[in-house]
Amino acid sequence: MPYIPDETVPQPGQYGPLALAFVGDGVYELYVRTRLMRAGSLQANKLHRLATQYVKAGAQAASVRAILDKLSEEEGAVYRRGRNAKSATVPKNADVAEYRMATGFEALLGYLYLSGRAERLREIMELACGAVEEAQRD
Repeated sequence: MPYIPDETVPQPGQYGPLALAFVGDGVYELYVRTRLMRAGSLQANKLHRLATQYVKAGAQAASVRAILDKLSEEEGAVYRRGRNAKSATVPKNADVAEYRMATGFEALLGYLYLSGRAERLREIMELACGAVEEAQRD
């Protein structure tokens, strides 16, 4: 996913973890949708159902468990900041622990995206999607 540079965007370290998660949520959603589109032509409602299997909090939490040991110290710190952030949002279809892990994951993706680290971002998202697909096969 190419980074669209904009000189007015501050360094990602200047954003709070929930703002990073806001960006990361959109980045991951677009990545998953594009990945599913490449898999073949499906109806929009089927694509939406499939995408939901990747982006729901429970799937993101499972992805985090699969990739946590592959994160650098810096990435782990960003993830933990996102996970530990106090959110006013109450999870609808996930428990609080999963929701917080998903927020940490999204914060990491937002951080990598805004840092312009496209290759590492792609690598993390590939690992995350692979973990979801592995769980679906089991």
